[in-house]
Amino acid sequence: MDKDIEQLAVDTVRTLSIDAVQRANSGHPGAPMGMADLAVVLWSRFLRVDPKNPTWANRDRFVLSAGHASMLLYSMLHLTGHPISIDDIKSFRQWGSPTAGHPEFDPHLGIETTTGPLGQGFATGVGMAIAEAHLSDTFGDLVDHRTFGIVSDGDLMEGVAAEAASLAGHLGLGKLIYLYDDNSITLVGPTAWTYTEDVTKRFDAYGWQTLVVDGHDREAVADAIAAAIADEARPSLISCKTHIAYGSPNKRDSAAAHGSPLGEDEIKLVKAAIDWDYEPFHVPGEVYTFFTKALDSRRQEASEWARRLDMTLAGNPELAVAWKEHFDPDPIAIPVPEYDDGAEVATRAISGAVINEFALIRPDVIGGSADLASSNNSLIKSSTDFSADDRAGRNLRFGVREHAMGAIVNGINIHGGMRAYGATFLTFADYMRGAIRLGALMGAPSVWVFTHDSIFLGEDGPTHQSVEHVSSLRAIPNLYVIRPATAAEVAAAWELALNRTDGPTALILTRQGVPTGGTDPAPVARGAYVVRPGDDAVVVATGSELPTALAAADMLAAEGKSVRVVSMPCFEAFSEQDIAYRQSVLGENLPIASVEAGTTYGWGEIVGNDGLSIGIDRFGASAPAAVLAEKYGFTPDEVAARLRDWLG
Repeated sequence: MDKDIEQLAVDTVRTLSIDAVQRANSGHPGAPMGMADLAVVLWSRFLRVDPKNPTWANRDRFVLSAGHASMLLYSMLHLTGHPISIDDIKSFRQWGSPTAGHPEFDPHLGIETTTGPLGQGFATGVGMAIAEAHLSDTFGDLVDHRTFGIVSDGDLMEGVAAEAASLAGHLGLGKLIYLYDDNSITLVGPTAWTYTEDVTKRFDAYGWQTLVVDGHDREAVADAIAAAIADEARPSLISCKTHIAYGSPNKRDSAAAHGSPLGEDEIKLVKAAIDWDYEPFHVPGEVYTFFTKALDSRRQEASEWARRLDMTLAGNPELAVAWKEHFDPDPIAIPVPEYDDGAEVATRAISGAVINEFALIRPDVIGGSADLASSNNSLIKSSTDFSADDRAGRNLRFGVREHAMGAIVNGINIHGGMRAYGATFLTFADYMRGAIRLGALMGAPSVWVFTHDSIFLGEDGPTHQSVEHVSSLRAIPNLYVIRPATAAEVAAAWELALNRTDGPTALILTRQGVPTGGTDPAPVARGAYVVRPGDDAVVVATGSELPTALAAADMLAAEGKSVRVVSMPCFEAFSEQDIAYRQSVLGENLPIASVEAGTTYGWGEIVGNDGLSIGIDRFGASAPAAVLAEKYGFTPDEVAARLRDWLG
């Protein structure tokens, strides 16, 4: 290896990063300066990617969990020939630029995941490693790659990273390798103010291989990465001792370099110290050549892999079918489960039946629960558990790790080749909100199964009874929130979720039994539909409150009032329908009421200023569900009385 050219490459990464941050007058220059050595080693010597074919299925994944150091990633993508131009670098943090303040998921650019909220990238990478391990078991060496990442002190302070690290060690994800930018500095000052544990010992206890190196000694970094690659029984954490703002005479090892531009004067000093006599944003031609040559073998490997894939699938029709089922599945149609007439079944149980039906025809689906599988009805009964000893298993045991579960499910889904779901009680959606939000931001097709959806959870009391959670989830852009009322709606909800490719879906399911209804498909994909016609008023309901609304409408019908009942399982899908359809459901100039056992927040958009929202704008209580229905006014008699008073 020509050390001079490698040093030139490192210096180029540093200068591009500080120039971009300075021009934007915003950003984080210190981390890219400190991590430039290890990034150049990783990308030039180890990372298997093809800039001309950045989405090839068997590429290594790279996660910059320390997303504030985004200019490090953009610099590396530009220098290695990915579609990030020098003009993109110059427009760092500007409107319409792909070089956003923190990396935003776009695998066509080489950005494998959205990061920024610390710890999220760490956990998302664990999901990628799980996907790789399962697919490798299915397809052999057609899927055989690693997940690399750079993580920071801040990442490792976050609980979501701790949750994910523990699970990764338990599962023995040996193809997961993280380089820890151990610079002992956070945004406000030294890590010693808040963070004095022995991190490597903590990861030793998690079951990881740990290594400690000088992060500016490129040969030591390379040796450590090679050692990590050699140990496929354990994930690896390489603690790279680095200096933030390395090369800055006055801001090295200072929090001042963390989140603010260095300033023109300091940049001049940095460049003088490394004998960098070029205009801002200059890239020496030999640096481009260096990375082109470094990645030649990996580009060739990608081409050879594509040829091998074609030959293998052509010679093995059964494997070809399996490959398509994973990487290009056809839309699914899910039949409605059949139940005895008059049966009342919890929608969580119906969902469990649906899962076990579609799991037989969708081998790409994998999922699990945060230690509530029997309550969430989330197990795939025809499969084993995914484990260190069984990579074929499709049941994921996340343990009591909701936030990590959320990010891991995102990681599996954006990896490609797998569709993943995660399940817990609805009230614990709060623990994973960060991951849900990032899933929506990325357009990851993740599915969240949230059971025990209301005060009707009962005796566990208000700590476990969801009141505000459905409204809170509906506030997240690009998240479908579906609260089905019948067996047909549950099947249709899953069908919509699995056929969706541009965003996540949350299924809101009951503990309490509901009438199962018939076997005709329900138009959940349209968000809402008329269940019972009526001309005097409209009552919109979701989930377990639909039969209550129907019973109340029956009572009013006996008094001569014609009340239309609408099931609205998905606000978001309904809002996407044309005006004609929405008017056909809600009518024109009809008074509208809503019935949902949760906060009334958000229902004003549906019922209007003169409408009525029947809900719960206070916390629940510990009591049997039937008692709570009476006390909170969710019996047919009470709902009918509210409607009667409203209609006059």
